[in-house]
Amino acid sequence: MNTQTLFILCRAGYCLLLVLLSAQFIHQGISGEYSLLFSLLWIIPLLFPLKGVLTGNPYTYAWGSFILCLYMLHGLTLVYVTQDQFIFALGEVLLISALLIGFPFYARMRGRELGLGLKKKKKKKKKTE
Repeated sequence: MNTQTLFILCRAGYCLLLVLLSAQFIHQGISGEYSLLFSLLWIIPLLFPLKGVLTGNPYTYAWGSFILCLYMLHGLTLVYVTQDQFIFALGEVLLISALLIGFPFYARMRGRELGLGLKKKKKKKKKTE
């Protein structure tokens, strides 16, 4: 799989996750299940990596996975405790699982293409007297 295909899949998955969770949390806020402010606060962390994900910045894909972990916990908790929203929770978990594999993989492949990486520590030369 090349980086362009992986980029398109990751970006589409991220946008789908953003729409899915926004609709769910806004619906919960409007229906009175939670306050609207509390529901909107769930969406804000997902918006932080939006620009970098849309532009294909490998650094954003690398740290964006940490934000996805919060939503993975939410989905896994829903899978365990709910019966009403089981299908939604299962879809959320599967989508986030795919993104948690795709994001770092894209970051690694694209970073190598661009020549990015961690700088190696220089070894000190021993002085001869």
